Amino acid sequence: MPHTVEEAYEVADAALADDDAKLLDELGDLLFQVYFLSLLLQERDRGGLEQVARAVHAKLVRRHPHVFGDVEARTAERVRSNWERIKRDDEGREGIFHDVPESLPALLYARKIQQRAKHVGFEYPDTAGAVADLEDELRELKEDLSPEELGDVLFAAVNVARRIDADPELELRRAAQRFRDRVTTAEALAAERGENWSELPLEQQDRYFDLAKEASR
Repeated sequence: MPHTVEEAYEVADAALADDDAKLLDELGDLLFQVYFLSLLLQERDRGGLEQVARAVHAKLVRRHPHVFGDVEARTAERVRSNWERIKRDDEGREGIFHDVPESLPALLYARKIQQRAKHVGFEYPDTAGAVADLEDELRELKEDLSPEELGDVLFAAVNVARRIDADPELELRRAAQRFRDRVTTAEALAAERGENWSELPLEQQDRYFDLAKEASR
């Protein structure tokens, strides 16, 4: 199972990098995982690749009545609402947070939890409310630098990301990559002037970092 998760992340990285050759290669590795796990099911007489394909086909048809049936859904929000209703009512899933995998990455888990709460009306009426909540959580973190308060800040930040249709997982990865690229550029700029960036005091490191930020814009 860890291999499957790892391969899925490598597919996502290749897609984000717009590297078609790498994406083709990584998709092959992920496809191998699908075949392998399907074979394990087949060996236990619990299904196989054909059943996997038929099941996903049936699920897509069942959950998209606006495409394959006569249900009208003119907005993306209506599509999502229908999706949740079908899972809850037609598929017999119970509870607000039914089948949210706890093994999901934390940011994705938080977003899914918030989306489920939204579908029962437990949601700020606008983005300003979510931003105000984030500001409140930041204030509480300043007053109490504890892991719990930090968790509340991260959860509130995910809520803001969701309200502006941003994927917090992808945006955090992009921010981390920007930081990595700028530090690498700052190190190179320092080297051009005969300085070792790693050995410089913070003030000078920061000066090169600012130059790297300007160069990336």
